[in-house]
Formats: sequence, C-alpha cells, structure tokens
Amino acid sequence: MIRFLRSAWIWAATATLVILWVPLLGTIRLFDVDPRRLRTGRWFRNLGPVLAKVNPWRIHVSGREHVTANQVYVVVSNHQSMADIPVISFLKLDTKWLGKAELFRLPFLGWMLRWAGDVPIDRNSRREGAKAMLQCARYLRQRCSVVFFPEGTRSPDGRVLPFNEGPFHLAVREQVPILPLVVEGSGAALPRNSFIFGKTQDIHLRILEAVSVDGWNLKQVPALRDAVRQRIVDELDRLRGH
Repeated sequence: MIRFLRSAWIWAATATLVILWVPLLGTIRLFDVDPRRLRTGRWFRNLGPVLAKVNPWRIHVSGREHVTANQVYVVVSNHQSMADIPVISFLKLDTKWLGKAELFRLPFLGWMLRWAGDVPIDRNSRREGAKAMLQCARYLRQRCSVVFFPEGTRSPDGRVLPFNEGPFHLAVREQVPILPLVVEGSGAALPRNSFIFGKTQDIHLRILEAVSVDGWNLKQVPALRDAVRQRIVDELDRLRGH
C-alpha cells in the first residue's frame, strides 16, 4: 500500500511538472529562431533532472571527461525503463532524440517533443523510418548530436538486447563518432509494464569513450554495431560487479 501511495504521488507530481513546463517551453519555442531549436531543446532536457528530483532516485554520472565540447555524436544507450529518459537528460550535450511516434501523439509531452525538434519514428513503416533517419542525418550535419536506443525497446530483464544497425549506419555515412552510454539501475526504479516505482534506487549513467568511425565502411556496420554493443555489455557487467 505504501509503494502504491508513493507511486501515485510521484505520478501526480510528474504530471504537474509536465503541465507546468508546457507554457514555459512554448514561450521559449516562440522566440527560438534557430532552425535547430537548440534553446528549446536545452530547456526541454532540463525537465529531466527536475523530474528525477521528485523520484526516489540517486543519480550518479561518470565519464564526463569523454565528452568533447563542440563535438557532434551519434549517442547510443542501453534501455531498461522509461526512467532512462530523465537520467540521460543529465548528459550535457545539445541533442535531438529519436523516439516512438506514439509518444509524439500524447498531449503535453508530445507537444514538447515536437517543439524541441525531436524525431518521431513509426517502427511499422519502413518509409517513415527512412524519413526519420534522414532527419537525424540533417541534424548531425547541422552540428547537433542525436540520441538513439538501438535495442528498439526496453529490456524485460536488464540484459542488453540485440542492437539495430540504423544508428551505426548513420554514424559511418556521416562520419560522426559514436558516444556509448550505459544506464544501470533504472529497470528496478521503474520496472517495465508497471506503474509502481521501486524503492529508493541508485541509478548510474556512465559515459564511455567515444568510438571513432574513421576507417569503417558501410559493409562493416554490423561489426561496428556488435563492437559497440559489447563495450556497453562489458561496462554493465563491471557496474554490476560481475
């Protein structure tokens, strides 16, 4: 009962913050003349740490030294739960996110995703998927990083699922380094297919050293994908003490 009541309070606080953020972000978007909407994106991403504060989470960020100022990245992360999104918002980069089209149809949150210039993808339409990747390529050329969850969905048990090739194909084609992220602890904080939050939880965001795509060609994308995934798996094992 206590967990249920606490979860109800967290969801109510989260909904209130999202609703309050809408007029703020809408005003910022109104005066954001940059075609990349960087200022709007930064303020939208600021919502993540604010949401984290109303949750029973202790966020630990490490590896910031691996992020180079003014460098553009294809950012890839494992995906354990919806809690990953506010946690990754602690990353100090101008980014756009590739996300499920269903999220963009939601009131309030969906409006802000669109204002920030994030990219919806319909996973049931190959044509729409191609359009989304073209938009991501345009952002990279405009010197704005893009965030991907290459598993495509949340892991049901914390193990890293197979990665899609899309982000790695994009990185090689645009000659942009890959920045791997590891998130650990978010699965227990907000389990998949549950609206009940876990107990007070340590969540780690570890930024790994960027992977250069120099010398890689499109035929080698599967090998690059697997190599980056293995780095994330290995670091996840280290975080878990295996």
